[in-house]
Amino acid sequence: MFIYPKTYRKLKRGPQVILPKDIGIIIAYSGIDKNSVCIDAGTGSGWLAVSLARLCKHVYSYDLRVDFLKIAEYNVNYLGLDNVTLENGDITKKINEKDADLVTLDLPGSEKALRNAKKALKPGGTVVGYLPNMEQVKKYVMKLESLKFTDVHTIDVVVRDYLVRKEGMRPSNMGLWHTAYLVFARKPPAEQAPQ
Repeated sequence: MFIYPKTYRKLKRGPQVILPKDIGIIIAYSGIDKNSVCIDAGTGSGWLAVSLARLCKHVYSYDLRVDFLKIAEYNVNYLGLDNVTLENGDITKKINEKDADLVTLDLPGSEKALRNAKKALKPGGTVVGYLPNMEQVKKYVMKLESLKFTDVHTIDVVVRDYLVRKEGMRPSNMGLWHTAYLVFARKPPAEQAPQ
């Protein structure tokens, strides 16, 4: 049976959360660090926001639902984080921040937020879509391409538990299989002016 890291076992859950297996890949593939500014859309219970905040300079996290933001606020306070700003807002209409290193999108119709995500990102910044089904992935990728994002790639992450016994080792019947597709893309670097 898969056991979450201690930090996650003590966090509150309301809506579905992004799990550590996907959080780790988002952090690794986006290349964020202690100087990074991140925008997280679709806060939910705030698991991704607090995970990013434990690593980054600042996280701005948006959700339409105040009840979800209250759960996320509890988790932020529980971990004693002072570098998370929770915002009640619709990022398909507007993102206030600029020059972000990472924008994560975990909401229905994520492709509708890509234009604003691109404006909010610094050149070379990463946008990640957390998408539960292939039809959403297709719409999202088509929108990324129309907006001229680069380095577009899609993955999903499987965690498989193993039984290790004296008699032998084999995969267990349990594991964290598909949770969502992760679609990564980069805002193109700024074009250089002709010399």
